[in-house]
Amino acid sequence: MITNDGNAILRELDVSHPAAKSMIELSRAQDEEVGDGTTSVIVLAGEMMQAAEAFVSQGGPARVSLHPTQIVAAYHAALEHALKVCNTVARPFDSNDDQQFRRVIRSCVGTKYTGRWGDLIVNMALEAVKKVATVADPKTGRLEIDTKRYVRVEKIPGGEEADCRVMAGIMLNKDVTHSKMRRRIENPRILLLDCTLEYKKGESQTSVEITKEDDWNKLLKLEEEYVQNICADIIRAKPDLVFTEKGISDLAQHYLQKAGITAIRRLRKTDNNRLARAVGATIVSRTDEIQESDIGTGCGLFEVVKIGDEYFCMIDQCKDPKACTVILRGGSKDILNEVERNFQDALQVARNIALDPRVLPGGGAVEMNIARSLSEYAKTVDGVEQWPLRNAAAAFEVIPRTLAENCGADVVRVMTALRATHAAAYAKGELSLVGIDGETGELLDMADPAKEEQSVWDPFVVKVHYIKTAIEAAAMLLRIDDILSGMSTGK
Repeated sequence: MITNDGNAILRELDVSHPAAKSMIELSRAQDEEVGDGTTSVIVLAGEMMQAAEAFVSQGGPARVSLHPTQIVAAYHAALEHALKVCNTVARPFDSNDDQQFRRVIRSCVGTKYTGRWGDLIVNMALEAVKKVATVADPKTGRLEIDTKRYVRVEKIPGGEEADCRVMAGIMLNKDVTHSKMRRRIENPRILLLDCTLEYKKGESQTSVEITKEDDWNKLLKLEEEYVQNICADIIRAKPDLVFTEKGISDLAQHYLQKAGITAIRRLRKTDNNRLARAVGATIVSRTDEIQESDIGTGCGLFEVVKIGDEYFCMIDQCKDPKACTVILRGGSKDILNEVERNFQDALQVARNIALDPRVLPGGGAVEMNIARSLSEYAKTVDGVEQWPLRNAAAAFEVIPRTLAENCGADVVRVMTALRATHAAAYAKGELSLVGIDGETGELLDMADPAKEEQSVWDPFVVKVHYIKTAIEAAAMLLRIDDILSGMSTGK
């Protein structure tokens, strides 16, 4: 696997140590909840564990031996303090400003493989989120953005990365059932079914005993009449396109083709649900219950396209699709998988900001503010608990330090300068939003309007979630006294 996505790498590891397993679980939880920050959560959790190790094994810097519960209590206090700092540093975000929106998503994609196509993935993520956003509560204006169910990613090998796009509709890896059916229809009337268009088999094992030849012919005629009636129900609704989740018999295909109706069979349930949202149709379970209101008329163009060796039917140019398909093209499967991972991260970041429009400065600026504030707070705490607090403050510096290492800067010099900048601002009672420029390794003020293009802003949800997850995981692992392994005796 070729990737720099933290969760994708950890998912492939085969570990047996229980503590290591729980660390990998952190990354998965972060990925499922907010989609980004999967590497940061592991780095911070590991650093928090290392900060606590000194007190557990040797008795700490002041030769103070602390019980894990005291360290955990200090860590929870540090977490509360860190979240307060995040709320103070957070800035409101105008989710209607597309330019600002793109800048935040680009900061998530910039370090990844797809960063070299600039705004392509960024624009696609923004477009997809806007397409599937629906107002869940009209009173409060709360949005619902279900990207997992309604944004489908289709990876097609071949073509160039520049051919990637977000459709205003749905694409299915299907062809028409009958060769003479129409393969291109403008403004089609679409009917969605989840029942079979073939003779209904007996529910349980059915055996029929026939003594006369006429009875056999009558039986066959009944079957034909049944299929004919089903097709007559469909033809009465005058659809141009019929999609069903089940099968379509040859006879039904014949009747539908004669009526000029194109039929496509064996759709997935999830695809049918997406289609219903995209074209404004209702899925019907019985053909005799079809009403005019069930027909979807929101699609602008249906056509069957051959890409490579396979046929795809496109339901495109929908008026107000609340579901969409993202087409990804690339040279090989490895590239496509990586592009998909990067796109999913960008999609989640766009979704997070749309749901909670607040941002925090990146480049380690928030972590340095937390470290500075925690160090000062530790001085006000009496007793031995101040030591774990100080160590927790130092642990937060791992993020800017790692950033400095990754871009080949002089780590000691950059970190010293960064600490001095934040200390000077803190002394004046101000907040410093200075972090590290991920490309040059130099200090960069994220709030400087002149350097708006280079500045990095992270979604509030991602930052807060990874801090919470990392500290709580470290606290959970610290509470473990011993590991018991259950051995089977072979009896």
